[in-house]
Amino acid sequence: MNRVPRWRIVAAVAVLAALAAFAAMVAPIYYRNLELQSFVTALPQRVEDRTKSGAPASDDLVRAWVLNEASRLGIPVKSDDVRVFRSAGSGQVERIEVRYFVQLDLPGYAVTLHFYPGAGSR
Repeated sequence: MNRVPRWRIVAAVAVLAALAAFAAMVAPIYYRNLELQSFVTALPQRVEDRTKSGAPASDDLVRAWVLNEASRLGIPVKSDDVRVFRSAGSGQVERIEVRYFVQLDLPGYAVTLHFYPGAGSR
């Protein structure tokens, strides 16, 4: 009978534990990005609804909505990270882009995660 050496079992468990720890550290960051992406995707419709009801939403207001949601989610988005593009003719919001970075400090290693949630046509 071929028995697997005990050290291999211990090594396999250690690798799986390290992967699980890494996933536990990274998953919340990606989940919050997904929530921000959902918010930004719905934003052009919100802007259009506001425009139909009277006062159009300015770029600063759209930017403030994104910044407030990012702050609520604990995402480090700055005002310069949010770009609002409008169509030349109608002035409707054509595209919203958000770019931000999250620094993740792991034991012995640091990595910067780049995120680009956005909505609208390109």
